[in-house]
Amino acid sequence: MRARITGVATYLPEQMLTSAEVERRIEGYVPYRGVVERLTGIRSRHLARDDQQASDLAAEAARGLDHVGTDLLIFASASQDMVEPATGHIVAAKLGLSCPVFDVKNACNSMLNGIQVAEALILSGAHRKVLVCSGEVPSRAIRWRVGDRAQFVDSFAGYTLSDTGCAVLVAADAERGIFYRDFSADSAAWAIGTLPGGGSAHPRDHEYSYFRGDGRRLKEAFERIGPDIFRNALKQTGLSWDDFEIVAVHQVALPYLLLLAETLGIPEEKLVVSLTEHGNCASTTLPLQLELGGWRPGDRVALLGLGGGISAGVMLAEM
Repeated sequence: MRARITGVATYLPEQMLTSAEVERRIEGYVPYRGVVERLTGIRSRHLARDDQQASDLAAEAARGLDHVGTDLLIFASASQDMVEPATGHIVAAKLGLSCPVFDVKNACNSMLNGIQVAEALILSGAHRKVLVCSGEVPSRAIRWRVGDRAQFVDSFAGYTLSDTGCAVLVAADAERGIFYRDFSADSAAWAIGTLPGGGSAHPRDHEYSYFRGDGRRLKEAFERIGPDIFRNALKQTGLSWDDFEIVAVHQVALPYLLLLAETLGIPEEKLVVSLTEHGNCASTTLPLQLELGGWRPGDRVALLGLGGGISAGVMLAEM
């Protein structure tokens, strides 16, 4: 028995913000016009309506799938509606589901870990059809009033972020499915990128409600983890990137994506570049690339994840 990804759907809010519009929204300090697109390659990103929550984006995506018969819902996202209860309950209520639910959170790797948990529970026999979904609304954590260069740099990662939703169905299958997965972390680097507010450390201070991070230090931290986790996936399975229809890679900035692809030797035609038109979609990035790239039953896909904390993950699957 295996666990197979049988369906993928995304929800992209209609309202868009170009990088030029993002810069015009910033009050105070911007080093020069065009800096966001020049450094990231992002031309536009999605913006949720004021009345939409993370659960709404996840539910909208899930409505694009046949979730009848779902016996478990996992909400796997960096965003959440509130601290309590689990956002999975709110999504399930909006979908009319009565199955068990819980949340999984690991920054931009949340969906990859959610699928990992779904696979494990299916292989254990505990569940047979699991809906893994995410709703990302990071626009609520962007700092729009910037005092100086240091604060602009600290807030820069927020200007790449995009509001999106996704849903993935994982079901028991006798013939094909996920056949390799591996995960690693360097948790000593957790403080490099944070959204500190809302937890026990900073429960009510508005100043901690903005995403902050150091892109240079994050890049260095991921380089310390190294690309071996991705190379080992090919070594252990005896496959090459040419054996995959899609190689989906988490995308935060175009220069980083191109560097990683070159380092790993991923052919350009295997990549789906979602970043330029859709921005940094956090945990929904990999499912979005699967939907944009298109796949048919039997295709092999590779999912390469990178997340704050920091963590890396790889999953290989026959769809």
